[in-house]
Amino acid sequence: MAIMLGFLIPMGQLPELIVSTLAFSAIGLLLFALAFWIMEKASPFSIRKEIEDDQNTALAIVMGSIIIGIALIVAAAVHG
Repeated sequence: MAIMLGFLIPMGQLPELIVSTLAFSAIGLLLFALAFWIMEKASPFSIRKEIEDDQNTALAIVMGSIIIGIALIVAAAVHG
């Protein structure tokens, strides 16, 4: 018996796939938090103040690119 989700997944593997998806999601969130913490500690200014109060668009683009880079790495790890 299989579930149709764009491709066939045997019912016996479904719990295993859910657990691995949750594990990779947790790892991804931890990597995002770690990257933000490292950037906050490495910069001589407050990133939140610069983006929110001073409207520093360039810094927001850099932070967004770091998040996208980490997302690509996590996606590649999930895909195998």
